Amino acid sequence: MQDAQQQIQNLRKELREHNYNYYVLDNPTISDFEFDIKLKELQELEKKHPEFYDPNSPTQRVGGEVTKNFETVVHEYRMYSLDNSYSKEDLLDWEKRIKKLVDGEVQYTCELKYDGASMSLTYENGQLVRAVTRGDGFQGDNVTANVKTIKSVPLKLKGDYPSKFEIRGEIVLPFDGFNKMNEERISNGEEPYRNPRNTASGSLKLQDSAEVAKRPLECLLYSLKGADLGISTQFESLEKARSWGFKVPDVAVLANSVDEVLEFVNYWDKKRHELPYETDGVVIKVNSLQQQEELGFTAKAPRWAMAYKFKAEQVSTVLNEITYQVGRTGAITPVANLEPVELAGTTVKRASIHNADQIEKLDIRERDTVFVEKGGEIIPKIIGVDFDKRPLDSTPTKYIEYCPECGTQLIRTEGDAKHYCPNYNGCNPQIIGRIQHYISRKAMDIEGLGGETVALLVNEGLISNYSDLYELTKEQVIPLERMAEKSAENLINGIEQSKNILFDRVLYAIGIRYVGETVAKKLAKHYKSIDNLMKATQEELEQVDEIGVKISESVKQFFSFEENIEIINRLRRFGVQLEISSEALEGQTDILNGQSIVVSGIFEKVSRNELKKLIEDNGGKVSSSISSKTSFIVAGENMGPSKKIKAESLGIALLSEVEFLQKIDYM
Repeated sequence: MQDAQQQIQNLRKELREHNYNYYVLDNPTISDFEFDIKLKELQELEKKHPEFYDPNSPTQRVGGEVTKNFETVVHEYRMYSLDNSYSKEDLLDWEKRIKKLVDGEVQYTCELKYDGASMSLTYENGQLVRAVTRGDGFQGDNVTANVKTIKSVPLKLKGDYPSKFEIRGEIVLPFDGFNKMNEERISNGEEPYRNPRNTASGSLKLQDSAEVAKRPLECLLYSLKGADLGISTQFESLEKARSWGFKVPDVAVLANSVDEVLEFVNYWDKKRHELPYETDGVVIKVNSLQQQEELGFTAKAPRWAMAYKFKAEQVSTVLNEITYQVGRTGAITPVANLEPVELAGTTVKRASIHNADQIEKLDIRERDTVFVEKGGEIIPKIIGVDFDKRPLDSTPTKYIEYCPECGTQLIRTEGDAKHYCPNYNGCNPQIIGRIQHYISRKAMDIEGLGGETVALLVNEGLISNYSDLYELTKEQVIPLERMAEKSAENLINGIEQSKNILFDRVLYAIGIRYVGETVAKKLAKHYKSIDNLMKATQEELEQVDEIGVKISESVKQFFSFEENIEIINRLRRFGVQLEISSEALEGQTDILNGQSIVVSGIFEKVSRNELKKLIEDNGGKVSSSISSKTSFIVAGENMGPSKKIKAESLGIALLSEVEFLQKIDYM
């Protein structure tokens, strides 16, 4: 028995090493035939001795596990988006902002931006335990069974790895593999796949992992997350990850200035076409992890990173017709319906025109030949008109005056770029759009209910606003198209579960214009309940951090409609969370009310993020830069000298970590 166990362990170790040499180092030391012989030998031994089963054995990479529903997992560390830049000026502005916020020299790590499906891998004690898609950044789908089939993802690590950490990267489909897959599909009489990125992303959601195993996917890693990793720079983290067995591209360089960054950008803008994978730019990160921590995040992106996008691909095609869409807020968006054209690996049939001003500025007309670009946005946009090809009988575009859905005369307020349909409660796309927003993942996250089903429910007369959802019964929804008993049950259960969603997300879900996720969090934190928010005057609203005139007017307008008050009251009766729970309020005080506080340096007793949370929980505002409005600075070890000098010149007090914790009675 001992011999068999030893044999299994030796074979697993040997196969892992060969796998690493082949898929990570691209330097095989045995032939494919020899590898297959050893793998079959291991499979036979494991079959005879199931007591030595290991979920991370090299034999598990062939797949076979079937996943019908991918479990939703909350990310321990949020997966942020990146801000984009397109010019040297953008980068210099970014650098200027950074140097205002941190002391000392700033060095940058430059890496290529691979165009794939973002992935977060969690390792515990050197073994892969979970693989989760980016999702909405807060939560994603557990696709571990599928990711285990990707040969460049190590199932067991080597070296001095931490006991627990996450590593982020992109799942990509190399051009060679993509082309071979398409050759096979064409020879079988099937439609070829459109582009590597979408094919890689779609592969991760296949139900049968054995099918995923047949696809030549690769995983390129670039970012470590975790506590006490013993790493001080981004560049060091890449080197460490490589030594633990991860496939980390070796093109990254250190740069000391924006000029050096642009050298890297210009080099790869030309050379990227020689790479085996799709790339769409360069990611520039502040190299020091301590400086990264000081810089922190905006609501959507890290302040310490920037994506420099390569010049967008551009094509010309004919604009056949301009149509108009009505959004959930009543905003009218003109859409260019184009003669289909290939752009950046996809067939483009529609493009955004944004608003009436852009139509007038570019003089866009139907039947024009237009230039279309796919830049930072997902939806392509028209950037110009080829006037040489304009038909002689062309006439200027006259923007519509009436809603294309309900016929109501459109309005446009001064200073607003868009036209709006004011028929709030009688315009179908607005009604459907508001309910679709309410059930969306970042809002009430109602499982079993999608956008198409919402449209069906409205069109069938079963609901006319989102509070109606809570009166739906299984019997009412079963007759709907593509609705079986089980899916009807899931829908009703999903609606019931949404009553547990916290107040800040409910406030975002109800769809007040200009109240996005971040603003909803601020308002919920400040007012604690929807009743307090409804009573607030416009002047009081404008006193809340980062709430301006536009938002305050919109909030007051929303609550001025009787229909909205009635919907809120119905939500209350159904048990939806319309105030912060007593548990969440526990430990919150007003000790720091009205105070603006800067956090700088390294701390021992609590982490920087915990410090920021303590400030906010006690009514204070965390500021990223020192000014005359700063109340005091929580100063840790290694606080930059220029910050100290600025604080002294402005007469701003410096509190040590211990003094601050005593101030809020935390110790």
